[in-house]
Amino acid sequence: MGYQAQKVTIVGGGLVGALNACFLSKRGFDVHIHELRPDIRKQELVRGRSINLTLSTRGLEALKAVGLDEEMKQSGIPLHSRMIHDLDGTRRPISYGTKDQCIMSVDRKYLNGLLLTAAERNPSVNIHFEHKFVSCDFQAGTSIFKKPDGSKVTAKSDLIIGCDGAYSSVRHQIMKATRMDFQQAYIPHGYIELRIPPTADNKFAMEVNYLHIWPRNEFMMIALPNVQDNSFVLTLFMPFEIFEAKKTREQVLEFFNKTFPDSIELIGREEIVNTFLSLKPLPLVTVKCQPYHVGDNCVIMGDAAHAMVPFYGQGMNCGFEDCLVFDQFMGKFDNDFAKVLPEYSEYRNPDAKAMCELALYNYTEMRESVNSKFFLARKHFDNFLHWLMPSTWVPLYTSVSFSQMRYHKCIHNRAWQDKILTIVISGAGIACGAIMFARGFDYVQPHFNAALEQVSRMEWVGELFSKWK
Repeated sequence: MGYQAQKVTIVGGGLVGALNACFLSKRGFDVHIHELRPDIRKQELVRGRSINLTLSTRGLEALKAVGLDEEMKQSGIPLHSRMIHDLDGTRRPISYGTKDQCIMSVDRKYLNGLLLTAAERNPSVNIHFEHKFVSCDFQAGTSIFKKPDGSKVTAKSDLIIGCDGAYSSVRHQIMKATRMDFQQAYIPHGYIELRIPPTADNKFAMEVNYLHIWPRNEFMMIALPNVQDNSFVLTLFMPFEIFEAKKTREQVLEFFNKTFPDSIELIGREEIVNTFLSLKPLPLVTVKCQPYHVGDNCVIMGDAAHAMVPFYGQGMNCGFEDCLVFDQFMGKFDNDFAKVLPEYSEYRNPDAKAMCELALYNYTEMRESVNSKFFLARKHFDNFLHWLMPSTWVPLYTSVSFSQMRYHKCIHNRAWQDKILTIVISGAGIACGAIMFARGFDYVQPHFNAALEQVSRMEWVGELFSKWK
């Protein structure tokens, strides 16, 4: 009970910051959120952030802990499968898992507003918008914020939580105060967002309960349904050099005619051209660091601690799980920050780093592997074994998106599965070797080489696993 009067300063009123306020207010803390931007609930356009996000089991479990999961389910759109758009216009679904497993397409603005409103219901939560974080003094427990008129506000608190994104100012302060290992890496691909409007009778222009993907090996486009206006939000991920080569209307339309022909009428030629020629593609960054805390009065969460590329749809879910895991340590150590912060930092770090790696690898799967017959065969095989042995054989995507298995253990789990399949395929190779002597080397060699190729294509998980072994 002695901890209930303690004050917490949260830097950043986005998704993770607002959810953190909900958790901490339940524990009786005096919580103050300081957000750089204006109130998102009052903004019509939210620039610089993806409009649609995908919510899966980890995020839903965190929302459930603060009583918001059912409300979020009612406002999201369930997505049971990927819908692949081939170059010839053919569409083919690839399910995520079993029939009852789905991710949800949710609107960022709606979810952020829901969390802020939920936090504000507790009188111990105060939200200060347009407060720019300037600096903090960890020993004194003070943070300085700048208001739009230039005046400064000093906030004194027992705990500072940095939820201020991939380019976190709080993390920068921690780096000055402790020996933090830090890595930041950009991939050579950027993205722009487009939109498919609803039909004339205000219906979705494509199948609703799917994440639509146009995989083109080197790049891809995806589309998520938006429940707010029956539109689709499209995101085109592509190397910057290809974006930069499209400088005229003719070049842009020629590119879409060649690569995404079935999308042109859905999006509209003018929308495509205007977006391409007026907006610069945004970068995609990965951030890893360690530790996540300094002393007993400051910690970072969400993108501030582990920004990742969006290709597994786990950025928000991972950030929400941060809040849930932190709350569990708060319960375990009776809100004692001196014990909670180092334990949380040590526990969470290997999982966040593992998820950053998985997100990078999933880009290859989405833009290239879904075109592979081997990928589809492996997907069916995994699903069959999962149906046969649900507790023993859990596919990688299922463990990441539909369970709360620790992220680094998801990699471990996939690695031993690949070892088993390697043994099976190697056994088939030995059998082929025996047949060679019986039926002739030239007859069997093509089949043997194909088997070896499939084995080699599973090596990435083994390499990834070795980092966390």
